Amino acid sequence: MPPPRTRGTALRQRLADLRGPGVQAKALDARALAALAANPGCRRRAILDGAGVDKAALADALGVPSGFGQSQFAFMRGNAFEARVKADGGAELLRLVHRTLDPGAEPPGRAEVPDLTAAGPEGRVARTALALREATGAPGGTGAWTLLDHPLLALDVAGSPAFLEPDAVVVHPDGGWTVVEIKSFPMLDGSADPGKVGAAARQAAVYVLALEEVAARLDPAPPVRQRVLLVCPKDFSNLPTASAVDVRKQRAVTARQLTRLTRIEDIADALPGGVCFSPGLPAAQLTAAVETVPASYAPECLAACELAFHCRARSRAAGAVTALGRSVRAELGGLSTVDDVLAAAHGEAGDPGDPAVAALRRAAALRTEALALAAAPGADGPRDPARAGREVSPCR
Repeated sequence: MPPPRTRGTALRQRLADLRGPGVQAKALDARALAALAANPGCRRRAILDGAGVDKAALADALGVPSGFGQSQFAFMRGNAFEARVKADGGAELLRLVHRTLDPGAEPPGRAEVPDLTAAGPEGRVARTALALREATGAPGGTGAWTLLDHPLLALDVAGSPAFLEPDAVVVHPDGGWTVVEIKSFPMLDGSADPGKVGAAARQAAVYVLALEEVAARLDPAPPVRQRVLLVCPKDFSNLPTASAVDVRKQRAVTARQLTRLTRIEDIADALPGGVCFSPGLPAAQLTAAVETVPASYAPECLAACELAFHCRARSRAAGAVTALGRSVRAELGGLSTVDDVLAAAHGEAGDPGDPAVAALRRAAALRTEALALAAAPGADGPRDPARAGREVSPCR
């Protein structure tokens, strides 16, 4: 067996070959990592993200553009709001952290904002770790507040490092670390859209995992708080407000899913030679390359993956029941295609002792019975729900 350094070098070269000559790797951010952890069985997404393939450019080259991501207006609005939150050395941000998460601590005065610039991602990761160690100091903390603006963290994902950049990390006077997520969607009357809050929580949970790896290398390990600070515009203004979000559940789910991810090197070794995902290749060649890696499509992918439209079209063409959703797929047991489901429902295939087959046949019998009643002479036919309330009542 070759030494680890040789294996790592060979894997990096293999991933570079998959991207194509001269194609720079696209960094794997926390949003993509949260989506990857939500669908750990998708080998296609794992190898594309692990190799740093630009999936948006790949989708365009395949002829199925995704339209995935933020608009330019939303991006600029978010940057402007974040700059306002962090103005004056992060005074307003630290005030929100103190009031929402740590009211018993000394109120923040002038906070430390260390310089995190360094050469390359590895240098920035090392500089962030050094700043966290210096800000934490001795056990019990330094007694001062420290704001790390856009630190860079590293997290091992299926044998490959992912570099993650949270909006901010705050070191409390007691030495505890808190992740801060700044979003541009509004918080109306103290609450925000649950779907957007959930997505922010999953993203923050990835940062918490990465911070825990940094903390584990310190002795003693400082506490990484499991409640993160979500900062949003208040109502319809541009004034910041904050809410504490408990990410313990999201952190546990993400950690469990990441451990289930197939190692990228195993997927790469299983690919035939010459496979390349460079967007500059002809569409037919790219399609053949993408199809060499199995996907695990579900409707939830439409909100999280740039290749979702391509995978949905292929899933529908194959008649896969996964296109109907994970819950439907789970209910159907061993029936993996729509043709299998219809054959089982009509009694043409399937084990009658299988609960899924029995339920399908019962449903088919009820449907046939309902259609027969509706078509019988003198039958009223299906009732219009809109007219149900206008029926003559006995009280008239």
